[in-house]
Amino acid sequence: MTDRRAGAGIDAPAALFTLDDVSLEVEGRRVLDHVDLTVGDRGITVIVGPSGGGKTTLLRLLNRLEVPTSGVVRFRGDPLDELDPLALRRRVGMVFQRPAPFPGTVRDNLLVADPQADDTRLTAALDDAGLGESFLDRSADDLSGGETQRLCLARTLVTEPEVLLMDEPTSALDRASSEHLEDTARRLADGGRPVLWVTHDLEQADRLADDLVVLIDGHVAGAEERDRYLAAARSEAGPGGRGSNGHGRHGPEADGGSGADGGSDRDGAAAPDRDGDDQGSPARG
Repeated sequence: MTDRRAGAGIDAPAALFTLDDVSLEVEGRRVLDHVDLTVGDRGITVIVGPSGGGKTTLLRLLNRLEVPTSGVVRFRGDPLDELDPLALRRRVGMVFQRPAPFPGTVRDNLLVADPQADDTRLTAALDDAGLGESFLDRSADDLSGGETQRLCLARTLVTEPEVLLMDEPTSALDRASSEHLEDTARRLADGGRPVLWVTHDLEQADRLADDLVVLIDGHVAGAEERDRYLAAARSEAGPGGRGSNGHGRHGPEADGGSGADGGSDRDGAAAPDRDGDDQGSPARG
């Protein structure tokens, strides 16, 4: 993987995730196609690409919400198929595009992730998500869109995951809420918790990415294909715009190498979003 900070003399990071010749087929359609990818164990890795290119599916592979048809996915050197899925999802937390709070207070929502968590842990999770202790007894129904997304992030953080997967978490938020969540992700990453962030917005990618992956038609784009995609996306967006797929005006120049919520619906069944862009909602427990 090429690190945008390498020019400053920073050594290449160790591998957080590796995908070796990974493919995934669903109902005869190849969603991911012979993906070889290494995600560094630090900072924020941003994944961009056109709709339906497999970005969400790739994230879902990383905590076994999807299982590859062929190839091997590793987390810090361990093949995922040798790890307990529930234990993995506590280590690899996922925040979805559409926040899905449960009825009740913020405290009730956080305790879904870990019923044994005390107020110290709950408050720490809220602080990390940019909310704070004063939110504990507020009704989840009374939160704004940005606050609700940060609640869902806090719910994931209750289990103290080692890494965060964030799937277009700001797509439904206003600019101020989006920037707040971006700042939160940067603070968490700089504090030692790597983040993988999917977005259509190249302007956002430019603000966040330490490393960039471009995923097109289920494969990781090489240098020439990546550059063509980024140029076309910027042209479509125009000055300061986002374009039809939410692209921003500037994108990173580096090429890519890459919870407790569990990614299931509220009845506990995994959501069937395998087209590369739709999201699941979290499960209790």
